[in-house]
Amino acid sequence: MHTASQFEAAAPGREVASTAPKHARRHGELTLRLALMLHWPEYLMEFGELAVFMVSACIFTVLVEHTSSPVHHAIASPMLRRSLIGLAMGLTAILLIYSPWGKQSGAHFNPSTTLTFLRLGKIHRWDAAFYMLAQFAGGVLGVLLSALILGQPLAHRSVRYATTVPGDSGTLVAFAAEVVISFFLMTLVLNVSNRPAIARLTGLFAGILVATYISLESPISGMSMNPARTLASAVPARLWSALWIYFTAPPMGMLLAAELFVRSRGKHAVLCAKLHHASDKRCIFRCNFPPFSNQQLDLKEMM
Repeated sequence: MHTASQFEAAAPGREVASTAPKHARRHGELTLRLALMLHWPEYLMEFGELAVFMVSACIFTVLVEHTSSPVHHAIASPMLRRSLIGLAMGLTAILLIYSPWGKQSGAHFNPSTTLTFLRLGKIHRWDAAFYMLAQFAGGVLGVLLSALILGQPLAHRSVRYATTVPGDSGTLVAFAAEVVISFFLMTLVLNVSNRPAIARLTGLFAGILVATYISLESPISGMSMNPARTLASAVPARLWSALWIYFTAPPMGMLLAAELFVRSRGKHAVLCAKLHHASDKRCIFRCNFPPFSNQQLDLKEMM
């Protein structure tokens, strides 16, 4: 039987390790069967990561926004309440990125992120497909599990399953806002994660940006950046009218960021598809990341 290490993904332009059966290799791409056989742990991790993220989103939205909540009564300012939720979700994102699961799967938990790394040539096609399926399924399961735990408060009109919907400015403004915030998130990820000396800070910076967006941008579009996150809440809430925004704007924004990054620094500058590259976790991507164990944080690169 072939071991997983024999089939680790190769660098761009190279095939999967030559020990793979010829029928299982095609222009450096894994087949469906081989992808499932070798990389199913990463798919389950992506499933679990978004499930945990959605459980956290539901719990904190009920805690802060439900009209019967003591926290809601104690904090009159909507912006302060959003900031509290933003802090909770930013910390959730950071913990997931630096968790053992996040270090191994790359902590995408967002189909837009996976699609962008597919465009950049860092993830095999079948891996990308299963990642995205796992993210959608994990998100929906997370909200359904939250509904079982929290009950009626999650369905209350003040919470509505933590849905992301356009604000009073309308759908076009919400669409534009989702493009912009997704663009800046991916720009940050690419510029930090591809500098080995500061790459370990990618999760921290991303979490801070998520917290900021929820605090300031959520009244405009609901702050999604993630089709799977939006669908997960829309399914039990049965809110479909503006779903197209969250399936088009986030990937557009992230793909645009990737295009500009490649044009300015070259495709070779994209080292891997992981947000945090831990040396003790296997990497299933087309990875060019240098050994991490001896890297020291160079503050000059942060200037």
